Amino acid sequence: MSNPETSEQRTIVIHSARIVSAGSATEDGWIRFEDGVVAGRGTGASWAPADLVVDATEAAGPGATLTPGFIDIHGHGGAGAAFDDGADAIRTARDMHRSHGTTRAVVSLITAPLDRLAGRVSAVADLMRTDRDLLGSHLEGPFLDVGHKGAHDPELLRAPAAHDVRRLLEAGRGTVRQVTLAPELDGGLDAIRIVVEAGAAAAVGHTDADDDTLRAAFDAGATILTHAFNAMRPVHHREPGPVLTAAHDERVTLEAITDNIHLHPHVIKLLFDEAPGRVALITDAMAAAGSADGDYLLGSLHVTVANGIARVDSGSIAGSTLTQDVALRNTVAAGVPLAHAVEALTRTPARAIGVAERLGALEAGFLADAVLLTADLRVVRVWTGAPLDS
Repeated sequence: MSNPETSEQRTIVIHSARIVSAGSATEDGWIRFEDGVVAGRGTGASWAPADLVVDATEAAGPGATLTPGFIDIHGHGGAGAAFDDGADAIRTARDMHRSHGTTRAVVSLITAPLDRLAGRVSAVADLMRTDRDLLGSHLEGPFLDVGHKGAHDPELLRAPAAHDVRRLLEAGRGTVRQVTLAPELDGGLDAIRIVVEAGAAAAVGHTDADDDTLRAAFDAGATILTHAFNAMRPVHHREPGPVLTAAHDERVTLEAITDNIHLHPHVIKLLFDEAPGRVALITDAMAAAGSADGDYLLGSLHVTVANGIARVDSGSIAGSTLTQDVALRNTVAAGVPLAHAVEALTRTPARAIGVAERLGALEAGFLADAVLLTADLRVVRVWTGAPLDS
């Protein structure tokens, strides 16, 4: 496991690495960071001296691989801490996930009473003033279908009344990045338009929507499918369901939880084949990620974790205990080329939430977020670059 570092306020050169970024790989590459920003890259020994020089092969062994920092647009906690529980819990969980390569993350908030949820969204907005690794909040609920509730409290689910949607968005003061909702609910399509007009990404999830409703949702502006295959209609040969409808719409990014529990390896490969360049690897991690089996809370629901699998008392899967480095290894093991799997952890999620101009690639001008891995994709070192608004 790595020791996370900042790449700000000094020059850093990392050389002798296979650099995997933006869908391609460069052998014997080097990259230069200056003041937390990528200043240049090349191959061989053409790099200039720097304050810190890292020989990637010496640090990570033959086959050392350097990628952009991983971006998780959907996770709920880790290291025994839930994102719903405030600043200290968010930092505890983020420290753990950062050590596994996730340099930036969206804070996903579970269904809760509206007053409490508005307070949590506001607290994330406050925390973003000081914590550079936070990209905003994600509201997963309460505007979800009861029949596909997953690990959400059914007593708290509701249709997306316009004033409720606006209230939560306003509480975030421009920091809400994503809102998951079921478009078939009363007011669902209008809610999508409100979310998009506010500058956030509207996501379809926890839904019973059919093909026609999904098409209408994407035409209304929804651009993300929340954890594809999970908590939605299945694929049927006469009714494609949300996954196939989303896969055939070039505007849509499909989230995937590649823990080999939520998705079988064959299904992981299928997603990449059906929606190339549009799969975002998420953790959907709960507090138990990076921690021991046992009893936890996810929102208001009791969760039991056994053998790394989290379930609510009804038996439904309750998020995951996944980290993004494991997601990478599982995806590659499923037959997805490394460059495509890395893209699904970096450039694709960055694009999905509107930060791809500065995050998700190791190119000049991008923030100097990077992960150094061994040949078998174990994290050795992690760097986080300048703040997003720098």
